[in-house]
Parts: sequence; C-alpha cells; structure tokens
Amino acid sequence: MGTTDASPTTTQDRPHAHAGPVVPRMVLGLRLRRLREARGISQEEAGAVIGASHSKICRLELGRTGCKPRDVSDLLALYGLRDPAACEAVLALAAQANRPGWWHTYADLLTDSAQAYLGIEQAASVIRCWTPQTIPVLLRTPDYARAVSRATHRGADDAEITRRVDLEMHRSRVLDGASAARFWAVVDEAALRRPAADTETMRGQLRHLGEMAALPHVTVQILPFDAGCHAGLGGPVTLARLAGGLLPDVAFVEHHGTVAQLDRPAEVELLWDVVNHLAVQAAAPAETPAVLARLLDGS
Repeated sequence: MGTTDASPTTTQDRPHAHAGPVVPRMVLGLRLRRLREARGISQEEAGAVIGASHSKICRLELGRTGCKPRDVSDLLALYGLRDPAACEAVLALAAQANRPGWWHTYADLLTDSAQAYLGIEQAASVIRCWTPQTIPVLLRTPDYARAVSRATHRGADDAEITRRVDLEMHRSRVLDGASAARFWAVVDEAALRRPAADTETMRGQLRHLGEMAALPHVTVQILPFDAGCHAGLGGPVTLARLAGGLLPDVAFVEHHGTVAQLDRPAEVELLWDVVNHLAVQAAAPAETPAVLARLLDGS
C-alpha cells in the first residue's frame, strides 16, 4: 500500500503535473493536518482563525476543497510554521490546488466525484481495475466509446456524445509517453463478447485491446465465463497509487454511473484483495492474445 510523506512536495516533482487540483489538494490537506495535530490544535480552533466551520477544515484536510492563500497563511501562523521556504512550498501547493484541471471544460458532463476521480487517475503511477460490463475507458477506441456513450446517455445529442468521446480519449493519454501510468486491467469475458456496437467497431476494439496489452506498461487479463461466481460481482473497481508514496492508495467503485471514492485503509485493502483475487482467477496475461484471436475468429 502507498505511504504518506509529510514534506510539502509539489506536483512539479511528479509525472502528470497537468493533472489538476485534486492531488495538490490532498497533499496540502495532509500537510496542514499534520501541522495542526503536531501543535495539539483542534479543527474547531483552526476553523475559528479563518472564519470557517469544523466541517470546512475537515474537508480541507481530506483534500476535498481548496483554500484561499490568505487562509493558508493564517493557518501556518497558527500552527507555528515559521521557516520561509517551508511556508512558500505549502503556499505553492495552495495555489496549485485552486487551478482547474484540463477537464474543467467538460465540467458540465461530470459530477464532483467524477472530477475528483479524474484528478487522481491523471496523476497516478499505478492504476488497476476490474471491469465486468465494458472495455476499460483507458483502452477504448473512439468508435467503441461513442457506442457506449450513446447507450448510457440516451438523452444526449450528437454534440454531447462527441464531447464525451473526446473526454475519454483525452483521459487515455495517461498511458502515453515516458511518464505513462502502469495499467493493469482484469476484464470480464462478457465485456468482450457483448456487441456494444456493429461488428467492425467491435473487431476494431478487440484489435486495439491487443495492441494496448502488448505495451510493456499495460497488462490485460480476461476473466473467463467458466470462472463462475467471483469476488467482482459487486461491480467495477478501480485502484490508484500515486507516484513517490506521497499519499495512501485510493479506491473507486462505480454504481449506475456514479463514482464513489473510498480512502479508508480497511476499505482500500479489501478492494485490493478483490482485484488481486480476480487476477488469480483470470487467464494469465500471456494468454490474452490467444483469447482475443479466438474472439476475432468468431469462436
């Protein structure tokens, strides 16, 4: 599991610095909480200094909201942080925590929880997922993504569907370049056999999946039908680990298109166990090309 680091590291020290405000907010919140606890100051006392409620301080320390630089300065003074360099580093985090991510232009398509998920996904060094119904978003072709978007957003017009596809394609860039995330997906056989679109689109998607699975930083396993009942019956799961052990691992579960973030250690540990168990039940990664070839041959 990931560990935490109390140092005021900024996103420039890590890959995917374009990932937006979510990770800086989490690092800032952790830093402020540790400073507060070291001085034995309650959240209520901290809130009183900046005219905020106890719940606002709680959300700030959990990385779920930004904070004005002036308020951060007042909190640092309360917590007794006097070193100019250390204060400057924390204030730099605060500034980054208020900058919108690249997906800000798609905000009308995203819930708050989905935006939080994207911030972590785009900054992750390791992403593992289990997808029982569809091909993982990061491994989709534009045509397949369009078909799934039409099925799941039936009231959307062509312009909105195009924007949703563009968003997915932009997300998949986290797997590109020298700082690409390590991605490991377990995909249910049902997702490969379900005709989400016309035959040519599905064939193109299967070929693309094989090409992605051949990349050194991408692993794809197929969970066959004959695995029977399994630990992933509860639905899709994604786990993300940030570079450098800056923060604990984070888990996300999806239900009817709603993404819920789980960050309690026991919850995350349980979902790591689920995904690890599925990886054991699934066909080995080396078998994926043969599985895809059989599907392309119609068997």
